[in-house]
Amino acid sequence: MSGSTFGKIFRVTSWGESHGPGLGAVVDGCPAGLPLKASDIQAFLDRRKPGQSSFATARKEADQVEILSGVFEGKTTGTPISLLVRNTDQRSRDYGNLAEAYRPGHADYCFEAKYGFRDYRGGGRSSGRETLCRVAAGAIASKILERLNIRVQAYARAIGPVEIKTFDPEQISRNPFCMPDAQAAQKAREYLEQCKKNQDSAGGVAECAIWNCPPGAGDPVFDKLDAQLAKALMSIGAVKAVEVGNGTKAAVSCGSQNNDGFHWDAEGALIKTSNYAGGILGGISDGSPILLRAYIKPTPSIARPQATADKNGENIRLRIHGRHDPVIVPRAVVVVESMAAITLADALLCGMGARMEYLEKIWKR
Repeated sequence: MSGSTFGKIFRVTSWGESHGPGLGAVVDGCPAGLPLKASDIQAFLDRRKPGQSSFATARKEADQVEILSGVFEGKTTGTPISLLVRNTDQRSRDYGNLAEAYRPGHADYCFEAKYGFRDYRGGGRSSGRETLCRVAAGAIASKILERLNIRVQAYARAIGPVEIKTFDPEQISRNPFCMPDAQAAQKAREYLEQCKKNQDSAGGVAECAIWNCPPGAGDPVFDKLDAQLAKALMSIGAVKAVEVGNGTKAAVSCGSQNNDGFHWDAEGALIKTSNYAGGILGGISDGSPILLRAYIKPTPSIARPQATADKNGENIRLRIHGRHDPVIVPRAVVVVESMAAITLADALLCGMGARMEYLEKIWKR
C-alpha cells in the first residue's frame, strides 16, 4: 500500500490497523537536539483518545506512546523516531455482521475494489484510529514550531448547525466539544443529545490558526503552502472540504472587498491591513495568521438501520453495532492541529535552501 508517508524533509510514515496489535508512526527528518520526552507526545494523544465523554466512542484505550528510537538522553538524535501505541481494547466481534456487508458512508467497497479484500474490523487502515499516528508525529512537529515561536491552535468552530459566536481560548479545554464559546458548547450538547436519541450522528467544522508564522514559508506552483495544507487536512478520513482564509466567500466577493492591502507600521514592519487571504498569498506565507477550516462529515457508523448491499448480491437493511462517536469533530481538532504543524514544519525545513545566504550561514567556514 502506497500513500502512508507525508512530507519531503520532515517525513511521517503511519502504520497499523484499528484492531491489530498496535499503531504507530516513523518520523524522519527531525533535526537533532530537539528536547523530546514521551510525555510531550502523550499530552497530544490524550486530547484525541476515546472514552473521554458521553459524546465520544466508549472504546477504552490509554493510547500510551512508546518511543522506540531516535531519542537519546532526552533529545532527538537526527535519526528516525519510531513511535508505538499498542491496542488494548479491541472488540472485533462487534463487526462480525459486517464481513459480508458494505457499510453506508464507509470505504468498505472501495478497499475491496482496490485490494480484493478488506479488514472489516473497524475499517482497518481507513479507521479513524489511524489518526493517532498523525497526532503523535504532530506533537514532534509542534515542538519544532514552538522553538521558532510559532503556535498552532485548533478548535471546533461548529458542531452540526451550532456555530461559535464568541472566542474565548480558555473555553476550548473546558467543554467536551473543544469550542471556544461556552454558550455554543451548551447548544451543541443539546443538539447531540437529540442526535443520540434519534440513533444518528453529526458533523461540523474544525478551525485552525497558526500564529507568528514568518513570511516566506511554502513554494509557488505545485507545492504551495495552502495546497500542502489542504492535502494534509483532506487526508484526514472524515474531512470533506477545506477552506483557507475567506474560502468560498472569496468566490462571491469583489476584488475591492477581498484584496488585502499592505501598510508600514510605526516600527517599520510591513503588515497587512486585512487577512482575507488567510495568511498565504501565491502559495507562500505572508506573515499574517494562517487560518484554516476543515469541514467534517457526520460519523457514518450509526445505530439506525440503513439500506445497503452485501457481496452476495443482496440488498439488505444493516444495523451497525459497536462503539462509535456520535460526533467526530471534538476528537478531530487535535488531528487537524497536528497535520497543520507537520505541514508547516516540513515547509520551513524545505525553505532553508531558498537563498544562498541561508546555506552560507550554516555551512560557510
